[in-house]
Amino acid sequence: MRVATAIKLSPEEERSLTRLTRSNTTSVRLSRRAQIVLMAAAGHSNREIAVELKIGRIQVGRWRERYVEGGLAAIERDLQRSGRKAQVDAAEIVRRTTQTLPVAATHWSTRTLAKEMGGQ
Repeated sequence: MRVATAIKLSPEEERSLTRLTRSNTTSVRLSRRAQIVLMAAAGHSNREIAVELKIGRIQVGRWRERYVEGGLAAIERDLQRSGRKAQVDAAEIVRRTTQTLPVAATHWSTRTLAKEMGGQ
């Protein structure tokens, strides 16, 4: 059986993670990740954390490892996902919708804007 990586937190790290779990403005995802790290640092196994938080054991292990490898910064955002990159320039959409008007219309619709910008 594989043993999970132990996490040792400094008092500063523990305060930061605890603050994230208690904040009303923190996203649910980040709060959950902080809970995982705090419980792991308290000596709980991945299985115990998974049962307590009602999530998968593998998910717990992944966030534990990410924290060990990169600290707080590693759990603050998701990894890049595969797939096609966005082909839309958000700044151009904002510019066109706020500073121009379509031909023979009073405002842009999603379809006319997509057609104008070369979408389908």
